[in-house]
Amino acid sequence: MTLPTPPAPRSTPFLGYGIGLRAPHYAALETGPVGVDWFEAISENFLRPGGNPRRMLRAVRSRFPVVLHGVSLSLGSVDPLNERYLEDLGRLVDEIEPAWVSDHLCWNGVDGHYAHDLLPLPYTEEALAHVAERIGRVQDRLKRQMVVENVSSYLTYTHSSMTEWEFLSALAEKADCLLLLDVNNVFVSAHNHRFDAHTFIAGVPAERVAQIHLAGHRRRGALLLDTHDHPVPPGVFALYEAAIARCGPVSTLVEWDAEIPPLGDVVAQADEARRRAERQTGPVPVPHGERPPTPRPSPPLPQDTSHAG
Repeated sequence: MTLPTPPAPRSTPFLGYGIGLRAPHYAALETGPVGVDWFEAISENFLRPGGNPRRMLRAVRSRFPVVLHGVSLSLGSVDPLNERYLEDLGRLVDEIEPAWVSDHLCWNGVDGHYAHDLLPLPYTEEALAHVAERIGRVQDRLKRQMVVENVSSYLTYTHSSMTEWEFLSALAEKADCLLLLDVNNVFVSAHNHRFDAHTFIAGVPAERVAQIHLAGHRRRGALLLDTHDHPVPPGVFALYEAAIARCGPVSTLVEWDAEIPPLGDVVAQADEARRRAERQTGPVPVPHGERPPTPRPSPPLPQDTSHAG
């Protein structure tokens, strides 16, 4: 039997198993141990320099590796890149020194009007060149590789000339970026568009997968919706195991963004991800020596008990 070729070493550290930094958990995070390896912070929630959110992000970053995950770059839009947003994001990156910065393969609006959603792209050579050029500009501004996530979708374009996984693979090569493989999004889109989710997993370049997302979804009629308000379903966990079997150990994060339960319930989902991954890889230590350095000191902010942002 021919064994699969192991993926090439990644340029990002293996952070272990983490959860999203969410306001309902702020108090619990300040009072005791958490039981996860790292946190992902939604960039837009922390762009304002002052206030409790930024204070909490600094406090969490002093104890854990942190990744910044954005929803507003609109990499697929034909509108100009938002320079104000890039400036604010750059300042946040400089202060927090995240392990990496990610955003979505999507567009958010046109002519300055925002849809407040992650809208899919047509998978064409023209779109590929357009998005790769924009990613290159963002990477130049931030002086680091971007990590780009596949989105869930509910429509396709008749003039797409390649599959989503072929587009992602070509984009990673052309833009020299990394990939955030959202396994729940693969599961949802595979159901909605009737393709084989395992074919998607097999089609992305394993050595470019820097991070994996897991989440829950809901059924609405014939569709699955990516809602992030449920535990990770068994089918998504099974697909995750297939992804780990192909890609090896990958930093994994559980997203839970609505109807958020107590912190311990979300941590339990990260623990289940750890157990599932270790079925494929065996125990993999988190390489503490590769964790990003402690961020540069900044003046303390006054205590703020609000949970805004």
